[in-house]
Amino acid sequence: MGRGKIITRAKHSAILAVWVLLSSCAVSPTGRPQFIIISPDAAIIESEAAYLDTVRQLNDEDKLVGDPLTVARVARITGRLVSIAVSDFPTSADWKWSVAIVDDTETVNAWCMAGGRMAVYTGLFDQLELTDDEFAQIMGHEISHALANHTAERMSRAMATAAGVAVIGAASDNSGAAVAGAAVLANVALTLPNSREAENEADVMGMIVATKAGYDPEAAVTLWQKMGDLSDERPAEFLSTHPAPENRQAALNAMIPRMLEINPDRTKAPIHPVTIVQ
Repeated sequence: MGRGKIITRAKHSAILAVWVLLSSCAVSPTGRPQFIIISPDAAIIESEAAYLDTVRQLNDEDKLVGDPLTVARVARITGRLVSIAVSDFPTSADWKWSVAIVDDTETVNAWCMAGGRMAVYTGLFDQLELTDDEFAQIMGHEISHALANHTAERMSRAMATAAGVAVIGAASDNSGAAVAGAAVLANVALTLPNSREAENEADVMGMIVATKAGYDPEAAVTLWQKMGDLSDERPAEFLSTHPAPENRQAALNAMIPRMLEINPDRTKAPIHPVTIVQ
């Protein structure tokens, strides 16, 4: 194929990429502009498939916790948080809210996929000795990632990166510059799952969700103090996907007066049904 045809194809690809960029602007619940070309509904479908595969593997490895006390605690706290999520974001009422409690005392981690599919690792409880209020802050943060469509946003970034690599490859004749450009885009695809902006957003939203559910907002600060102490000994898995800058505790602490106005009596929210995967 001649060079002229390659460049023409690249131009068409570039035009298409620009059109996608211009037509894919969305706004998060906090008013932050988002780049989304994977619809939230598509992200939910893809997340469900990935979640079910993960759960099957965990079950095969006998890693799913069925201890009644742990199950009851996780169901009670996440159920209250989900109650607020469904109230504030009615579209999430149809989500398949569920939690897999993973028997892994070495892993300090938790996450929530698009569509309300969650996982909690026992290392969170064993190594951090979490209070209910601190656990609520973690899960409020994770649930907020799903409510703010951060999964769709992350998937969209990855797709755009892949498209950029294709454009560079089509427009080049394997020159060193093209290879370098493709390498840069490939590295972008390997960045942390959520941007710093998305993390800050989940901090704010998660604190509001947990406070409305009746949990102490000051626990957000003590939680990150514990995270910081743990990371001094060894990195926590949670911190690999949730960057914790030095000013994070200060930012969360500054939010407490506002939170206390939201639910000064710490009235507990009703418990929404949440499936504990066993």
